[in-house]
Amino acid sequence: MSGRCKVAYHTTHFDNLILKGTLVTSPLANRVSRIQPSVTLAITARANQIRADGGDILNLAAGEPDFDTPEHIKAAAIQAMQDGKTKYTPVPGTISLKNAVIDKFDRENNLSYEANEVMVSNGGKQIFYNVCQAILNDGDEVLIPAPYWVSYPDMALLAGGEPVIIPSDDANRCKITASDLEKHITPKSKLFVINSPSNPSGIAYTKEELAELGKVLEKHKNIVVVTDDIYEHIMFGEQKFTNILNTTPSLKDRTIILNGVSKVYSMTGWRIGFAAGPASIIKAMTNIQSQSTSNPSSISQAAAEAALTGDQSCVATMCNAFEERHAYIIKALNEINGIDCMHCDGTFYCFPNIQGLIDRTEGVTDDIEFAEHLLVKSGIAGVPGTAFGSPGHIRFSYATSMEVLEQAMGRLKEL
Repeated sequence: MSGRCKVAYHTTHFDNLILKGTLVTSPLANRVSRIQPSVTLAITARANQIRADGGDILNLAAGEPDFDTPEHIKAAAIQAMQDGKTKYTPVPGTISLKNAVIDKFDRENNLSYEANEVMVSNGGKQIFYNVCQAILNDGDEVLIPAPYWVSYPDMALLAGGEPVIIPSDDANRCKITASDLEKHITPKSKLFVINSPSNPSGIAYTKEELAELGKVLEKHKNIVVVTDDIYEHIMFGEQKFTNILNTTPSLKDRTIILNGVSKVYSMTGWRIGFAAGPASIIKAMTNIQSQSTSNPSSISQAAAEAALTGDQSCVATMCNAFEERHAYIIKALNEINGIDCMHCDGTFYCFPNIQGLIDRTEGVTDDIEFAEHLLVKSGIAGVPGTAFGSPGHIRFSYATSMEVLEQAMGRLKEL
């Protein structure tokens, strides 16, 4: 695929309803019609229904580690409750947690921030929502490489922005090039999003590739960059994580780093994300948060502080398990005729091309139908690539036990 591509959405207009001959204005805002239902939630709902009806479901759709939150992190939360830390905190986070975030960026990323340049939110998702609300005006374009995390386009739409999808292909390992980025930039371009390592592909940009993207962004001064680093610690082999600011420091005054504790510390339910960026944008994001959720949970903030400052051996334990599972599932998938799956650089997802299976499966014409077919016939839940802007693929999560993975691959081979 090539050329400039705006994401296409199916829209339903609720402007007018006719009830018993009376014209009724819908109570729904127009913005609701701009976003589409979540395919991932639909798959989850179908899997839950089949399970409720007695079906045996192997869930490879879940985007969260199967490990428990480490004990020292839970202990910090319990201690916070016992110490009475159950009141409101400052909207952008406690001073101690913000200091832990600042130390993390200095220690792990060689990036320096002040207290007014960081904030804490209810998960990484709220960080991106706050960014969109803070900087996008109606019609501003948001440049999003595909495959992408499912919520980027919809949150841009809710802020009045226009998602512009930059296609990639398997030949370039699901990564865009500097040329791809350049030809999608217009005078309306306002925000560029990069997620490395990537959900759903598991692929990371190299230092050299980020440097080339940085050269393009340096020329376009009006574009704000969001780098979603939520999987930065889940990298395999000798590969090292690199942030685009490590290659192009000149972008620091217009770059927001999105991160959090959900994935690497198995704290998805604790809902703590954090951001670092220019003080003016962080202040605007904080004002927006003050009028939506206010501060994140005080108890979760205490747990997140313990995660960032405490024993980090739990990280290596989880990453080693994910790498072992990765090696198994990639090999098993590539042994199946009709599947082509790249080796991943990190995360706990793989994103095989299943077009060969689609083409030869009776009654199936696309990846959405194949995901349904797989769920009904084999009891395997995966997320179709269309949800991530890359039809013909399916995302499997290996954030589950080796036993489950072996059963799932056995069923897939039979199918």
